[in-house]
Amino acid sequence: MQKIAVLTSGGDAPGMNAAIRAVVRAGLYHRMEVYGIERGFAGLSSESKMKPFSLGSVAGIIHRGGTILHTARAPEFKEKAVQEKAVRYLREAGIEGLVVIGGGGSFRGAHALQDLGIKTVGIPATIDQDIPGTDRSIGFDTAVNTILDAINRLRDTATSHERIFIVEVMGRKSGFIALAAGIAGGAEAIIVPEIEPDLDQICRRLLEGIDRKKTHSLILVAEGAASAYAIGETVHQKTGLETRVTVLGHVQRGGTPSAVDRLLGSRMGAAAVELLRRDSSGMMTALRDDEITAVSLVESFTGEKVFPKNLYELSLVLAR
Repeated sequence: MQKIAVLTSGGDAPGMNAAIRAVVRAGLYHRMEVYGIERGFAGLSSESKMKPFSLGSVAGIIHRGGTILHTARAPEFKEKAVQEKAVRYLREAGIEGLVVIGGGGSFRGAHALQDLGIKTVGIPATIDQDIPGTDRSIGFDTAVNTILDAINRLRDTATSHERIFIVEVMGRKSGFIALAAGIAGGAEAIIVPEIEPDLDQICRRLLEGIDRKKTHSLILVAEGAASAYAIGETVHQKTGLETRVTVLGHVQRGGTPSAVDRLLGSRMGAAAVELLRRDSSGMMTALRDDEITAVSLVESFTGEKVFPKNLYELSLVLAR
C-alpha cells in the first residue's frame, strides 16, 4: 500500500489531532504517501481537495483540541449514490486505504466504503465512551477531567451559598461520562439513562445530609437521562431546598487533551497504519486490557456497550 488518507468525522474529541499525527508519521515512516480529507464524509461527498501531509505539517498539533482536518455531519452519506461518488473520488486520487477517526455513525460510513472496495480502518474517538468493542475511546478522559474542573469550581459556590447544584453533562444516550465524573467528583447523586432514578430516595438522602449539617450537595445528570432543570424543580418541590442548575454543554468537547488521550490517539493512529500495511480492512483499533488490538467495524455500531453497573452501585455506597 503506497497511498493512504485520513479523515475525522462526527463530533470532535480531544486527542483526534494526536491520532492524525500518528497516522501521518507512521505512514511516512513506512514510505507511504499520506493525505488528509477535510470535513469528514461531507468533504468526500463534495470532492473537497485532499491535502498531502509531510512530517512538518503535523508538528505542534498533539496538544491541540479539536481536529485540524475539521469535521461535519453528513447525513447524505447514507445514500448509496453518494457513497459510490466518494469511492470514485478516492480511486481517481489513487487512495488505497482510508483511516476514519470518529464514532459509531462514522464507522457505518467507513463500513459502507469497505463494502464498495475501499480498505478502511476506524479509530474510536468520542467523548461519550459509547462505542462497543473498546474499553476506551479517544476524548473521554479529557472530557471527564474538564467536568471535574467545573465541579470543583461549582462546589466552592455551592458551599458558600449552601445550595444543591444540579449539573447536566453530555453523553448522548449513555451515562459513562456522568458516572465517571460523578464518582471522581464526589457527587451525592448520579442520574444516567441506563438506570431509572429513584428521586424520592435521592431527596431523602439530601435531607439526611442536611440533618448531618452538610452545607451543599451535587447531582450529576446525563443529558440522555433527563433535563437538569426538571430534576432541579422536582428536588426543590420534594425537599424545599434551594437548587441551581448548570448545563456544561459543548465546553466538554474542547480543551487541551490529557496525557491519556494523547497516548491513546498516538497508539491507535500507529496501529491503524499497521493494519492497512497488513492489508486488513473493515476493522477498528480498540483498547482491551491496556493492549491495542483490532475488532470488526460492524461490532462498533451493532454491538452493545455494557454499562458498568458495579461502578454505579459503588457510587451509591460512596455518596453519603
